[in-house]
Amino acid sequence: MDPSQASSSVANAAPAAPLALRGESLVKRFGAVTALDGVSFTLGKGEILGILGDNGAGKSTLVKILTGFHQPTGGTLHIDGHETLLRSVDHARSLGIECVYQDLALANSLSIYHNMFLNREIVRRGPFRLLDHKQMRERAAQCLDDIGVHVSSVDLPVERLSGGQRQAIAVARAVHSNAKILLLDEPLAAMGAREAGLIIDLLMRLKEKGGLSIIMIMHNYAQTLDIADRIMLMQRGRVTYEQKSALTSVSELMDIVRREYREMRAASAR
Repeated sequence: MDPSQASSSVANAAPAAPLALRGESLVKRFGAVTALDGVSFTLGKGEILGILGDNGAGKSTLVKILTGFHQPTGGTLHIDGHETLLRSVDHARSLGIECVYQDLALANSLSIYHNMFLNREIVRRGPFRLLDHKQMRERAAQCLDDIGVHVSSVDLPVERLSGGQRQAIAVARAVHSNAKILLLDEPLAAMGAREAGLIIDLLMRLKEKGGLSIIMIMHNYAQTLDIADRIMLMQRGRVTYEQKSALTSVSELMDIVRREYREMRAASAR
C-alpha cells in the first residue's frame, strides 16, 4: 500500500453504527512538546476500536484526555453527538466513561466483592451507616455471572487470583458502574495464551451483550486484529492509518511502521 492509500483508508474506515464518541483535531501540548498533533477518530456504539502504536505515539495522552485527566490544548470531543469538555475524571465517569489501567487499581488484600465496590460501597440506612456486605456480595456475584466471569467465591482476596482473573475483575467493576465507554490500557500485557484467552472471551461476551463501546490500547498487532472491529495506528502524535480489522493484516501494518521509521531516519540525516 502506498502513502496515498493510507490517508484514504483513514477516511473510509469510519463505523456505520451511531457514534458513542468522536474526537476532532485533538491537540495536546506540554510546553514545547506536542504529544497529540491533530488526532481525529470515531467510536461506534457497541464497537471495539484497537489503538496501536509504539511508545511515544500519543496513545496514553489520548486516553488521559478521554478520561478527563488532561484537557486538550485544541480540538473537540463529542459524546453521544454532544460537544463535551471533560473537566475531570469524575466528570468523565458521570458520563459513563471508565478506564482500566495496566496496574488495575485493585486492592490485593481485599476480597473480590470489596474491590467491586471500592469507593462505591453500599451502606445500610440508619444512623450508623454500616456497610451492607450481604448486598455487595450478592450484587458482585450477579455482575460476574452476567458477564461470564467464574470465581469460586466473591469472598476470595484478589491476591489469590490469576492475572487474567484480576483483569476480569477490574473490567467487571467498570461494567458494573454502568460504563457506556470502556477504555482498556494494554489489557493483555504480560499474559500467557490461556490468561489472554480468558480476557478475549470476556470482551467478546461484552460485545455480544451490546450497549458498551470499547477502546483498547495495544501493542500486539495480531491480538488486536483478532478482537477489534477496527484498528487505528498512531505514530508521533498522529493517526497514520485506520481500517476495519478484516481489511488489513499484521504485515500491512508493519510495512507502514517500517516506512515511517525509514522516513524519520532519512529526515534526521539531512
